[in-house]
Amino acid sequence: MRRSRIARRCVPPLAGAAANNRLDDGGDRMRPSRSFREIAMCRNIKTLHNFKPPATEDEIRASALQFVRKLSGFTRPSKANQPAFDRAVDEVTKAASGLLASLVTTALPRDREVEASKARARAAGRFGSAGSRAT
Repeated sequence: MRRSRIARRCVPPLAGAAANNRLDDGGDRMRPSRSFREIAMCRNIKTLHNFKPPATEDEIRASALQFVRKLSGFTRPSKANQPAFDRAVDEVTKAASGLLASLVTTALPRDREVEASKARARAAGRFGSAGSRAT
């Protein structure tokens, strides 16, 4: 199973016993047993500036959550770390909201549907359509 460029950038390097799960050929392929969540940890971080309609608080919080997950290395923190994790998500959400509110541009706002269709076309070019994959 080959990981996408995004997944290779988003997943922290393996250490210890997890590093031994790499295939023996030295390639950057992972065993299929790795969970999708671990491989695609930060796919939810998207550009939120200059869209019509503007980014919602939920979208900003989801990006902040993914950012904190990336920094901490936790997808779900332990009970002992939960308060610090939640506080960090709240602070990053506040900072991101302030940033988005203060940014200025002369470019026309981008349409979410047009950008989503462009992203789907790029993904189809990289990975092929889901219907054409062999099972």
